[in-house]
Amino acid sequence: MALDALILAGGRATRLDGFDKAELSIEGSSLLAIALRATDAADARTRVVVGPDRALPASVRRAREDPPFGGPVAAIAAGLAALDPATDDAAGADLVLVLAADMPRAEDAVRLLLTGWSGAGDGAHLIDADGREQWLCGVYRRAPLGAAVAVVADTSGDIERGETRGLSVRRLLAPLTLERVDDPDGVAADIDTWSDVECARAKGTP
Repeated sequence: MALDALILAGGRATRLDGFDKAELSIEGSSLLAIALRATDAADARTRVVVGPDRALPASVRRAREDPPFGGPVAAIAAGLAALDPATDDAAGADLVLVLAADMPRAEDAVRLLLTGWSGAGDGAHLIDADGREQWLCGVYRRAPLGAAVAVVADTSGDIERGETRGLSVRRLLAPLTLERVDDPDGVAADIDTWSDVECARAKGTP
């Protein structure tokens, strides 16, 4: 399947004392590098990392949510803007992989997502054994995702700026018809605390 990819790497990481989660090392690789490998393995045509300036491969685009640390919906909006076909010679892919840059097993998670989705509806996302929906390990059709971003921007009180800061991904994706792909082994588990870091380092990245 032809897809582009957005890697969201701009969170504040308050429970990690503000440490840049994307730069945390697991088994010798940063979480950002792991996410980039996952999108590469998925054959993403165009990849955008949304977040602060970092060293990136030359083939990877960069974007920044407005305002910085504006949350995942603002990051998705910025990433989609960077994928705008008007800025490129080629039309964008029909599908957009959205991936948070804080998953030690991102490669396994993306593989599970893409093989588990039937291809029906507007996309799919993982859901863990406890019923937690992993919106930021999802694949979404570009047109309805872009339309949803436009709707939340227009209804959030600042149409001029397309305000999306602080909005929830659940609200953003509510209009879409999405499949849930079961993640019984928790491969999409993310890192929020130092305890999570220690656990991930103990397990490694299979």
